[in-house]
Amino acid sequence: MLGSFPPPPIRWAMNFYYPNLNNDMWRIMGLVFFDDKEYFIDGKKFKEALLKDFLTQKGIAIYDTAKTVIRENNNASDKFLTIIQKSDIKGLLATLPDCNHIITTGEKASEILLSNFDIKIPKVGQSVELTFDNKIVTLHRLPSSSRAYPLVLDKKAQFYRAVFEKLDL
Repeated sequence: MLGSFPPPPIRWAMNFYYPNLNNDMWRIMGLVFFDDKEYFIDGKKFKEALLKDFLTQKGIAIYDTAKTVIRENNNASDKFLTIIQKSDIKGLLATLPDCNHIITTGEKASEILLSNFDIKIPKVGQSVELTFDNKIVTLHRLPSSSRAYPLVLDKKAQFYRAVFEKLDL
């Protein structure tokens, strides 16, 4: 799963991906896999060890599509995110030989990933195939887990559930 870039550290509730309590990623994952949006949340913090163990067990890797950015408004919004350096996704995939699917968690992550391809960004819930060094990888574009994205939590979870079911997770 590839997101864009973490919010400013002041918004973090843990030192891991999707650290903002206002972000719905861990609620989405709780709904999809356990029918419980609070499964990975304990009051005002995340159950970090539990979610890391879960990701390892499921074989889900998480990373950012951007390595260095400028947040123009000093907030978590990707709308004002200027990419200085993209992450080396090709190099990342070389370390994950069994990885055949990428999920982008929002438009900005999709835009960054596809910036080196002559491929139009798929609509939310759609997929496209990419080739990295003769390896075909399916990109699944899913909705942003940000609460700023105008879709209710249950609808977001439906998109994620459909892809994870397709991948037999």
